[in-house]
Amino acid sequence: MAKPVFNDAVVACLDEIHTRLSEVTRIAKAAQACAEAGSVSEAVTISMDIEQLIYEAGRLHDAASLLNRLSQH
Repeated sequence: MAKPVFNDAVVACLDEIHTRLSEVTRIAKAAQACAEAGSVSEAVTISMDIEQLIYEAGRLHDAASLLNRLSQH
């Protein structure tokens, strides 16, 4: 693959990481608000959605790192 193709793919991965982590932030704020209002169990339930998004962001980062390494060769 040409280097610009790798670069475009890395940018796309980073965009997707940003999207997922922005959603994590939104969920964490909602969970925090529930906890501060005294609904701790509801806060934990809300926060359960964070795990999958963090996992996906991690795998996207792995892909971006791999694409970057491949573009160096």
